[in-house]
Amino acid sequence: MKIKVGLAQIYPKIGDVKCNLEKHLEYIKRADDAGVDLLVFPELSLTGYQVQDLVSEVAIRPTRDDATFRALLDASKNMDIMFGFVHEDTRERYYIAAAYVSGGELVHIHHKIYLPTYTMFDEGRFFDPGESIRAFDTRFGRVGMLICEDFWHMSPPYVLWMDGADLILMHSASPSRGLDGGDAFDSSRWVELVNQAYGSIFTNYIIHCNRVGYEDGKNFWGGSSVVNPDGDLVIHGQYLDETLIVQEIDLNQLHRTRSRLPLLRDERPDLVQRELQRILAGSTR
Repeated sequence: MKIKVGLAQIYPKIGDVKCNLEKHLEYIKRADDAGVDLLVFPELSLTGYQVQDLVSEVAIRPTRDDATFRALLDASKNMDIMFGFVHEDTRERYYIAAAYVSGGELVHIHHKIYLPTYTMFDEGRFFDPGESIRAFDTRFGRVGMLICEDFWHMSPPYVLWMDGADLILMHSASPSRGLDGGDAFDSSRWVELVNQAYGSIFTNYIIHCNRVGYEDGKNFWGGSSVVNPDGDLVIHGQYLDETLIVQEIDLNQLHRTRSRLPLLRDERPDLVQRELQRILAGSTR
């Protein structure tokens, strides 16, 4: 089974949900014209990244009663879409969230688990952390979603792997830091290495969309990519510029790679569980 994946590497306008929704619909139209089956937007694509005190103003509730969310549900009738937004729950708590919509329906929401609150990041001041990591079923098979800092920790992708995800969709608002001596940035090099490591360790497809543009002195590097189950970089988008990246992937590659390298077959989550329980209980023996 082959599917076309689209990566909408956009420059969201901070705090302007209406403007960003229009850009989403524009990219969805472009992706539809290109025959895309699954389109991924960056982290907080509807709001911009550094919303801070604007959180309560830009937050939405993921139902048809919300005009913004309804527009994206309707836009998902021809393709599956992952996008980023600020989720306000029924008790006025706010989460950095990713939604997966398909066929005009909400399939799954993931709340960002790890909120960086160090150096240039201040997410813990404004958002609640997510409390679950779940894979979910789609027409392409079982899928998992992660948001930026989530994939700097090994446990979330591992949990998704054990929960049956063969496609891991990761989106980010990763800023540029330093140059690696070539055309790439230090920050981009590390993310790309992590993505390739996850592809080969978990023998999964890793689909990553990162934003571009500027906010409050921060520059976001883009460079969105697709990694196959062999850990190979199938496609890599340009740095710094808005673009729609389209790549066909072959889901049969999962079978071919796992037949040759049966890491999933040989994994021992029961042993991991026992050892984690021992560690959490404070035992060193």
